[in-house]
Amino acid sequence: MKVLIAAEENAWGGVIQQLRNTLPDIEFVASASHAAQSLTGFDALIPGMGKVDKPLLDTADRLRLIQQAGSGLEGVDIDAAKARGIKVANVPSASSGNADSVAELGIWMMIGLARQARKIPQALAQRQLGQPIGLGLMGKTVGLVGLGGIGKALALRLAPFGMRMIGVKRQADQAMARRHHLDWLGTMTQLPQLLTQSDFVVLSLPDNTQTHEIINAQSLSQMKPGSFLINLGRGGLIEKTAFLAALASGHVAGAGLDVFWQEPPDPADVLFSHNVIATPHIAGVTDVSLSGNVAGVCENLRRLRDGEEILHRWA
Repeated sequence: MKVLIAAEENAWGGVIQQLRNTLPDIEFVASASHAAQSLTGFDALIPGMGKVDKPLLDTADRLRLIQQAGSGLEGVDIDAAKARGIKVANVPSASSGNADSVAELGIWMMIGLARQARKIPQALAQRQLGQPIGLGLMGKTVGLVGLGGIGKALALRLAPFGMRMIGVKRQADQAMARRHHLDWLGTMTQLPQLLTQSDFVVLSLPDNTQTHEIINAQSLSQMKPGSFLINLGRGGLIEKTAFLAALASGHVAGAGLDVFWQEPPDPADVLFSHNVIATPHIAGVTDVSLSGNVAGVCENLRRLRDGEEILHRWA
């Protein structure tokens, strides 16, 4: 069996070699970039962050499975795959440790923004003590936009900080809100209510037709003046021009971004002149989550090889 990985050989902290070590009888081929050019001759594809659209699927001659090494399937044309009889599966973030790792980085960003991390090197260089003055998280309100695996992992970890937690999701589940100590939980139509109350807004949504640019000029104007925005989902959740204007005016005091409109982002982007803590899409790149993703991917590849039912199917 032959598997194409849409990533460079050394991507993802050595995951490709871990796959080879776990399933030595399967041939894994890494592409030259984060995109697949042809699926001819492959039984399975691990797409990573590459697009899997109809033209690419048209090059497949024996592909049976598209297996994401993580949860995100926004780049996969699931309907086109299904029409060709190609199975599509992922590794849910809650079961792999990915959600836990992403939540940890999100909290690190919150603390960094609250404590004015960008100003600390200058204070040290100028031998200033007691500067900069930071914000405490206790008593502040955090708005969780999306309460899937990542949102739940955030709520679990934020509760001990003494923060007031509110959230929105597609369907409001009040029993879940109580379990995760949310002050209130609404549907996505109540996003304006969340934005007006939150000192920190954390996005952990997929980018689809319902959520694309959900943070736009209107929603940014509804955010509490001086609040912070953290995006752990996808770059397309935020409308960039309006976001830059909100940062420039100070209406949004700062942002934590692990995802971008273009990846990798341009280091010269004006975005980085603002109060932004940025990481290169590494929220889920830890020893814990990588190990969980490898285990999930290998289990489904083994099942494909042995003719067993594929887990966590989307098609």
